[in-house]
Amino acid sequence: MTVAKRKIGSLDVHPVGLGCMNLSHAYGPAQEQKDAVKFLRRAIDIGYDFLDTATIYGMGNNEKLIGEALKDRRNEFVLASKCVMDFKDGKRLLDARPETIKLACEASLKRLQTDVIDLYYMHRPDPNVPIEDSVGALADLVREGKIRMIGLSEMSADTLRLAHAVHPISAMQSEYSLMTRNPEIAVLDTCRELGVTFVPFSPVGRGYLADEPLDPDAYHETDLRRTFPRFTDPHFSANLGLLDKARQYASDIGCTIAQLALAWTLAQDKGSVPIPGTTNLQHLQDNFDAAAMILPADMLTQINNDFAPDVIAGPRYSALAQASVTTEQFDFEAV
Repeated sequence: MTVAKRKIGSLDVHPVGLGCMNLSHAYGPAQEQKDAVKFLRRAIDIGYDFLDTATIYGMGNNEKLIGEALKDRRNEFVLASKCVMDFKDGKRLLDARPETIKLACEASLKRLQTDVIDLYYMHRPDPNVPIEDSVGALADLVREGKIRMIGLSEMSADTLRLAHAVHPISAMQSEYSLMTRNPEIAVLDTCRELGVTFVPFSPVGRGYLADEPLDPDAYHETDLRRTFPRFTDPHFSANLGLLDKARQYASDIGCTIAQLALAWTLAQDKGSVPIPGTTNLQHLQDNFDAAAMILPADMLTQINNDFAPDVIAGPRYSALAQASVTTEQFDFEAV
């Protein structure tokens, strides 16, 4: 079945992209280099044409991996990376000063072994630097031909408007899934109004909405989910009934739970391009194929009701992590 492409700026991409983060870190140890290279090349073979990475993923190693694995296939995919969230001496830092953004771009271009990054995001807002100044630096990079488009990540609708007034923003990335629906408060509508592509990350609920059940007692010591309230008890167990409902819906239409979650995300916004991540080759194929799925209208209504935001137990972020973003929160989430 031929699947219609979706747009990021002037570029056409498959409706499901690939988040590359967990090839290098986040949910456990990094994949072996040879396996990760094979995985990325397989993704391009399948038809993935939008890959997402960032400076901070694996402290630069994720960008190096993509550069090494795909330097001879660079013309086959749209490449996105991110700045502002950076590292020094093995430690994370946040710096959106114009001069820092420009230096970060040069470093990313070298690691990625490319002369242009198609979509370059501010990974997080920097409370110490006006968004207008940071976007101004990114606009300079566009004029210099080092990046093609500007994106924002984990920021509010108001911040998007301020940024867009300086230079057109092509994409807004934020967490969005059946388990996390905060972009519905304001960001989705603002993206539609301004012609900005919405890029949902973690559309499979950080692995919660998958056929292989998670076990909070078995998370690797480096797994970020150990710090997310929804992935530890009592909230984890409180949400298991929702997982059972998702499993039943998936069974009813003959797909995986992850495919159901992706099909739902794609249906919520006809222009969005979700970027699920995986290290499993079968999941890689399943996620790509989810773009061709159409959920029945009555099922979509039922799913929306079952997964209403106020039904989900626990906040998506710890208080510390929430303080690093400006994404809107529902009234019932306010502390």
